[in-house]
Amino acid sequence: MFGISFPEITIILIVAVIALGPEKLPSALVEIAKYFKVIKKSINDAKATFDQEVRIAELKEDAKKYKESISKTTETMRKKLTFEELDEIKSGLNSVKDTLNAGLSDIESSVNTTLNEAENSLNSTQNLAQNSTPNSAQAQAQPEAHPQAQPEAHPQAQNSNPTQNSKE
Repeated sequence: MFGISFPEITIILIVAVIALGPEKLPSALVEIAKYFKVIKKSINDAKATFDQEVRIAELKEDAKKYKESISKTTETMRKKLTFEELDEIKSGLNSVKDTLNAGLSDIESSVNTTLNEAENSLNSTQNLAQNSTPNSAQAQAQPEAHPQAQPEAHPQAQNSNPTQNSKE
């Protein structure tokens, strides 16, 4: 226990028998055993408390390491998720851009088609107007030959329009 061997214990017991005597020796040994028991219990309690504190400190360090590891992993996952989300948003925007460009080109082709049709219609109308202009000149010439066919102007109508009076 304390590095005491059997011969040393024997010498201590002989000295105790001589010093205390046979009557007080048993009660003294019981008291000494109680003290050793209390001392041993106190040492074991201190040792257990110290071991427990060491384990708690180790657990705290391990918990801190795990917490840092988890926070790093979480941060990495957030960055990864953020990059994945950005890529997803980018692809969504690209698809919207492509759809809008396709719609714009459809609208542009439709407008160009309508514009070409309108120009063709205008050109054909102008061609018809040019072709029909000599006929209308003849048609206008014919009423001049027949003064009865033209209606007479009312003097009140001429007075009511000052722009016509100023031109005359």
